Amino acid sequence: MYIKIDFNSEEAIYMQLRNQIVMGIAREQLHDGESLPSVRQLANSLGVNMHTVNKAYAMLRQEGYLSLDRRKGAVVSVQISNKVTEVEAIHSSIQMICAQAICKEITCEDMHNIINEIYSKFDSKDFGIMEENEK
Repeated sequence: MYIKIDFNSEEAIYMQLRNQIVMGIAREQLHDGESLPSVRQLANSLGVNMHTVNKAYAMLRQEGYLSLDRRKGAVVSVQISNKVTEVEAIHSSIQMICAQAICKEITCEDMHNIINEIYSKFDSKDFGIMEENEK
């Protein structure tokens, strides 16, 4: 999986890294049981501080996307502890997105279309347009 950091972005580097790893898992570019580069290796290849990578990995572990193993390092391991809890967490995130949409006069129908479009791209594994928009 290719990770690209935008050093000019207002989004924190550790969040960019976290988000790209989650997207890689969703896109099936990263698979359960697959080892990620060590903190040092990834920091060197991206040209970022090791603490930045460590923070992203710790967040991913806490959120249930990675497990940390002393021998294997960071390993993709998506854990679903409780679907109700997972839905509640997503609900909280989407609530803010909906509030932003309402403020910008984006309709409920527009939001449904956006979500359906994104889900269909994940289902079809066609990410060309999505990747272009993420740049």
